[in-house]
Amino acid sequence: MYETDFWQLIDEARDAADGDPQDQADLLVERLVQLTPDEVIDFARLFEARFRRAYTWELWGAARLLLGEASEDSFDYFRCWLIAQGREVFEGAVHRPDDLAELVPDFDEEEDGDAEEIGYAADEAHEQLTGLPLPDLGTRQPRRPEGQPFDFDDPGTLARRFPRLWERFGD
Repeated sequence: MYETDFWQLIDEARDAADGDPQDQADLLVERLVQLTPDEVIDFARLFEARFRRAYTWELWGAARLLLGEASEDSFDYFRCWLIAQGREVFEGAVHRPDDLAELVPDFDEEEDGDAEEIGYAADEAHEQLTGLPLPDLGTRQPRRPEGQPFDFDDPGTLARRFPRLWERFGD
């Protein structure tokens, strides 16, 4: 599976789900079970690579502003949601997290920012296809996010690092 195939599957499921993360996860599983088990494993590897790539202090700080909290679990679910938004939003956010202010103009912290189920789509599809759990991909999340940590609870720091997000979502 190529990266373009990965993003096409993400986009098709998101568009068909009209942005609902649970529906998107269900539709993604439906599409993945039409592939071979090896292709599902390829999809899982591509997903995991993006999930790890988004593990940065800067993106975690941006998620804190968007979501109003910054727990490790909520950041994991946020990264799944970010991938589910498609390549343009994902790449833009990874390169410049403050760009999320424009990349997700209709962001609603009550409905957006959490797509935990997307992270399990390949697991579920592989199990449906083979009756077996997805094999260990040999990938591990780094122990610490990329970059330099900073205080997510300091309004001044958040306002300086993310001026556009602060303007929209700051306390």
